[in-house]
Amino acid sequence: MLETLSLWPVVWQALAATTFTWGLTALGAGAVFFFKDVSPKALDAALGFTAGVMIAASFWSLLNPAIALAEEMGMVRWVPPLVGFMAGAVSMRLVDYLLPHVHLFGQIEEAEGVKTRWRKTTLLVLAITLHNIPEGLAIGVAFGAVGAGFESASFSAAVVLAIGIGIQNLPEGTAVAVPLRREGLSRAKAWWYGQLSAVVEPVAGVIGALAVVSMRPILPYALAFAAGAMIFVVVEEVIPESQRGGNSDLATLGAMAGFAVMMTLDVALG
Repeated sequence: MLETLSLWPVVWQALAATTFTWGLTALGAGAVFFFKDVSPKALDAALGFTAGVMIAASFWSLLNPAIALAEEMGMVRWVPPLVGFMAGAVSMRLVDYLLPHVHLFGQIEEAEGVKTRWRKTTLLVLAITLHNIPEGLAIGVAFGAVGAGFESASFSAAVVLAIGIGIQNLPEGTAVAVPLRREGLSRAKAWWYGQLSAVVEPVAGVIGALAVVSMRPILPYALAFAAGAMIFVVVEEVIPESQRGGNSDLATLGAMAGFAVMMTLDVALG
C-alpha cells in the first residue's frame, strides 16, 4: 500500500496524511458521546504523551533530516537547522502574542493575546488550533522533502511522522472536547469544536508541501522551522498544562512513553 501511495503527487500525500491526523482528533473528541467526564489523571497523562511525541518528532523527523539535507546541499550543516529552528519559535511567539486564546485548563481571566470579548469556548479552540498548525506544517514539509527528490528524505519517514502525530492527536482530541463539555456545551457541540481545532492541519500540511517543492533551497530551513514551532508549543503550553493538575509524575511518565513510541517508530520504520 505504501508503494501505491508513494506514487501520488506530493501535495495529495500531504493532504491525505493530515486528513488522517485530523480524523484521529475527531475520533478522540468522540469520547464525549460515551463519557460525561474523563479522569484528570488520564488527561494529564495524555497531554504528557502528546508532549513526548512532539519532542521526539521534532528531532528524529525534522531536525535530524534538516542537518543531513543541509550537508547534502553543500551548506554549513548547522546553520539552516539553527536559523530555521529559531525562526519557528519566534513565529509561534508572535502568533501566541497576537492571537486571543486561553489554555486548556485556564480561566477566562488568564486569556492571552489581543484583548477580546470572545467566549472562553472560542478562546480555547483557538489555543488548540495554534497548537495544531506546526503539526500540520511538519507533515507537509516532510512529504515535500520526498517530493523534492533528496536522498536523505524518505517516504516511509514522512508516513511515520504522520502516524506518530496522529497517535498523539487521539488523546488530544479527548483532552480538548472534555473541557468544552465541562463548560456546558452539548455533547455534539463539544465534539464539533474538539475536531474543528485540527481542521487547520490539512491546510498547513498542503502549504508546507507546496512551499518546499516550489523552493527546494529552503527545505532544511523549513524542516527546522516546523521543529522550532513544535518545541515552542510543547514548552509554552503542553508541558505546563500537563503538570497543572497535580499529577506531575504521571504526566512525566506519559511524556517519556510518548517520546519512546515516536522514537521507536521513526528509527524502526523511518
